[in-house]
Amino acid sequence: MDFLKMMKQAKQMQEQMGTLQEAVNELSVEGSAGAGMVNVTLNGKGEMTGLKIDPSLVKADEVEILEDLILAAHNDAKAKGEALVQEKTRDLMAGMGLPAGMKLPF
Repeated sequence: MDFLKMMKQAKQMQEQMGTLQEAVNELSVEGSAGAGMVNVTLNGKGEMTGLKIDPSLVKADEVEILEDLILAAHNDAKAKGEALVQEKTRDLMAGMGLPAGMKLPF
């Protein structure tokens, strides 16, 4: 393989990685808990961008239940986001002809 061809492929891969990172940053995933009484929205970086709580859960004597549901909804959204990122990464790697087990830098 000649050097120029290798450099061109490396540049293409770098551009595709940038495209993947942009797509990941634009992701929005929602997790829920308590039969939908708590919903959390995360972006592709795992940052919380939204939180919805059913008003019936806001009771002074049930704060621990509410805290548990928020944590569960966050973990649900995080797991969904990670699965979506893995799927997009696999799709990109398949398109570049890279081995399925190759780890990408994020």
